[in-house]
Amino acid sequence: MSEPKALIRPDRGEAAIAIHLVNKDGFEAFAKRLTAGQRAALAAQKFEGGGYQIGIVPDGDSWFAVSGVANPESLSSWCLAKLAEELPEGTYRLADGDPGAAMFGWITGQYRFNRYRSEDKAQGPRILLTTQVGPIDAVTAEAEAECLVRDLVNMPAEDMGPAALEAECERLAKAHKAELTVVRGDALEQGYPMVHAVGRAAARHHAPRLMHLTWGDPKHPVLALVGKGVCFDSGGLDIKPSAGMRLMKKDMGGAAHALALAGLIMAARMKVRLHLLIPAVENAISGGAFRPGDVLKSRKGLTIEIHNTDAEGRLILGDALTRASEESPDLIVDFATLTGAARVALGPDLPAMMARKDETADAFLAAGKANDDAAWRLPLPEAYREYLASDVADMANASQNPFAGASVAGLFLDRFVGEGLDWVHFDTFAWNPNPRPGRARGGRGLGLRAAYHAIRARYGA
Repeated sequence: MSEPKALIRPDRGEAAIAIHLVNKDGFEAFAKRLTAGQRAALAAQKFEGGGYQIGIVPDGDSWFAVSGVANPESLSSWCLAKLAEELPEGTYRLADGDPGAAMFGWITGQYRFNRYRSEDKAQGPRILLTTQVGPIDAVTAEAEAECLVRDLVNMPAEDMGPAALEAECERLAKAHKAELTVVRGDALEQGYPMVHAVGRAAARHHAPRLMHLTWGDPKHPVLALVGKGVCFDSGGLDIKPSAGMRLMKKDMGGAAHALALAGLIMAARMKVRLHLLIPAVENAISGGAFRPGDVLKSRKGLTIEIHNTDAEGRLILGDALTRASEESPDLIVDFATLTGAARVALGPDLPAMMARKDETADAFLAAGKANDDAAWRLPLPEAYREYLASDVADMANASQNPFAGASVAGLFLDRFVGEGLDWVHFDTFAWNPNPRPGRARGGRGLGLRAAYHAIRARYGA
């Protein structure tokens, strides 16, 4: 796709094709303003003002577009997305009003992942004009972050392994003059033993590592972001079936979210001391793989009995959350494609969110609702901690019963977050299985905009 910044432009009065927005209730009144021939053209296209319907209307030597939306006076992120997908290359403006929030979907509607296609059949850019010049940079920044998540998640594991995630961290650090430190391979045994244990079975060019990026004034409140970077998950010795492995290139979706969010925060020059931690591994199978029944040490000093090698993401996050807590942060936010249980409970569109503090949870939920990126809060019930009991170690990495899997995983992570710290956990799918306007099938940000706007409201820019 074209650069997001090239798809939205200030309206300086140049020639552009008009887009009229109507809904079913207002369509009859709109149609009365048209000529008989124009009404016949819409009738031939069976246009009635329904959601995402598009009509092309002749207008002398030119034409204009009509699109159905729920409410022409209040546009969501996705109202113009189908237009951006289907209209021909050109320049457009709304006939009435300004696109506002719908600029986001105009950009993401033109997203295509064509890296591996021998022939790119994508249309040329569809450019939207707006009189609201100020919000352009903000909207395009969020769209760029969304497209980054999609690109990283859509990449196959051979090209998006731990080393490639490290390269993304390097790119981000260079772009914002941040500092980056990386611990790789066997050196992880000393400071990040669970990251090492999970990743040690992978081939050398996919060796595990822990990336730690820091940015901002040390006098500002510390904000820690942590992202699960399992670049491919075979399940380990508790191997997944082939159907369960098919999409496991996306198991680094948490890292993709954290990277994109860190970029947004630094670009907005937020008043925080940012710490971004990405533990990156491939959960592979070889003679060096960790086993069911093994007892792992952790950075925090807790010992973990392995009940299931396919519950590996929480292990690497445990070490990273411990390191994040050592900075005494004002807030920790982590993202992870952590449990199938969250998807069973909430489906693919709603990330499960867990938090220690009600006021923090409320702020993140409200930010998601206001920015078309809703999440759903799940509890961290104290009574369920016993599900992680072990006969031989301080705790187990997985429950032996099928109940409350997402919350139990959250409780595991909670043990590695420093006492009393404010913490938010997103169990996100990072994938869109069913294409819809503005949301192509494939990688997708879920919880990204909710977190960004909640953090922006908390710390300012």
